[in-house]
Amino acid sequence: MSETAHFRRSPDDVMRLSRMGSFHPSRLSFMQTLLRRLEREKWSFERRLFQIDARGVGEAVYTVHGPDRAYSLIAFGHDLPDEMRSDRVIATAWDATFALFDGIPQQSDIRRLSAQVPLQEAGRISERELCLSRANRSARLFNHVVDSLAAGRQPDAGQVRSVGYLMRTTAVYGSGKFGAADRSDIADRAELRGPFQAEMLTVWLIRTFVLDLVEHMARLKGGDAAVSLEPGLRRSLGIGNSTGLGMAPFLVNHPILLNNWMLVREEALARVRAQSDATDDAIRRFQDGLHAARENAAIWQSDHPLQQQKLSDLRGDLDQIATRTLDGQDHPWNRLWVWGQENLHFEGQEALASLLIDAHPELVDGLSDCMDADEDRGFRIDGSMTVARLMGILQSNYHWALDQDYDAPQGQARFWYVSEEKLEPRLGERFEEPGADYEQPLAVGRDAKRLYQSLSDWDGSETLSEFLLAHPEHRHMVRRAQRSVRYPFSEIHDNLIAADMLPIDMLRCKLSFFGATRFDPRSDRWVRICMYQDAPFPNELLESTT
Repeated sequence: MSETAHFRRSPDDVMRLSRMGSFHPSRLSFMQTLLRRLEREKWSFERRLFQIDARGVGEAVYTVHGPDRAYSLIAFGHDLPDEMRSDRVIATAWDATFALFDGIPQQSDIRRLSAQVPLQEAGRISERELCLSRANRSARLFNHVVDSLAAGRQPDAGQVRSVGYLMRTTAVYGSGKFGAADRSDIADRAELRGPFQAEMLTVWLIRTFVLDLVEHMARLKGGDAAVSLEPGLRRSLGIGNSTGLGMAPFLVNHPILLNNWMLVREEALARVRAQSDATDDAIRRFQDGLHAARENAAIWQSDHPLQQQKLSDLRGDLDQIATRTLDGQDHPWNRLWVWGQENLHFEGQEALASLLIDAHPELVDGLSDCMDADEDRGFRIDGSMTVARLMGILQSNYHWALDQDYDAPQGQARFWYVSEEKLEPRLGERFEEPGADYEQPLAVGRDAKRLYQSLSDWDGSETLSEFLLAHPEHRHMVRRAQRSVRYPFSEIHDNLIAADMLPIDMLRCKLSFFGATRFDPRSDRWVRICMYQDAPFPNELLESTT
């Protein structure tokens, strides 16, 4: 990667929440990586079971077959009263529930899961299942589409595109939760080695089930008069998702993984900026991507004041980008990037980064193989390191933390904890709520400064093993600091317990790597998004076996 080091941004520039909270998906996002693999390896698809009644109640099984293995989405449809439909994690019933099965299920597997999957957190699945999920209808649009198709007409295109989905998931659990297979059980499989590939496959198949369901219910209601969704309108429907604070601490708790995601993205951007000329194909792809981004920004809506301002900035920035003329000489992509840094908001700058990456598949697609992580590699502490050496690391890599005032009320206004009821991360107000005694070690900046202050009382020639024998409370921060030398993008350079910290910035960052669009905050702590909008369906991308 050294050839592009000159063009790569520094962690000080990238790892700020205000910028991370403006990220956009790209072809390196996990959804797109998955679909490219399925197409490249010529996976096949079949709908093995679809027994659903007019109310949407029943069972369905969708299977994809790869070169070595098959995976099956088992879907259960339910008759959920409107008053029970909720995006809250405390919900106990849903319109549909799902499990991703490792292989092809037998009837005994479906019977077993039919008693457990609808219970979600209250049930238990097995190591044969990789993911557990659930979804609720976007009731008004779902019913409108069913009624329209049943009557022989297409639904209102404006409504369809403004919402973008007919159901939204409220959780997609994996990695050992509730009895599912542990991440280590599947990490050596080529098709699942990348981050969140099992979860992304689950959501893609859920989308197919939902669109099949709505057309099926329309046929049962309308009989011979019913019609199917027009293909373009059908493809414009993705899967919604409601995501809250449970996702936010992931970026802090998985620093090597975060580093790899960020480093790959920055390397991809640097490779594009390093190109001495612009090919006709790359210019065409860039212009096509810009056109699609402007169309998406025009219909992207939010009721949250902060996101409304960001959308206004984005639309104006994309309009400015459209006025720029690209020529084929003298590093044109870098000149466009430098102009963007000087003239665009963070929203526009990060949208431009994605556009540049997407225009150069031949330069960047191979980097998607570098986004997983062996997180055990950075766990062992080097006790032979001197106090002086660690203080130097803190001064260099955590300078952003050392000048913060963590004693001021504004600097320590929040605390992270895990709720007893749902075992999910939550954010408390330190001076207004009880619970700070159960604070999780997520205030990295504060802990870095405390470590630095403690080290200052020691002779620089002494070793960390001696220091930690006296101060074991600093072990976790010593580990993070030593890890930062090898993984420069592993830390968020902001105070994560400050009064003005916005958790939605962490959510936006992670969701952009998933490939999510239509980021719509409902508060500073939970958001709605859309996944797989405009993506191909299995029958369009894969060989069909039925």
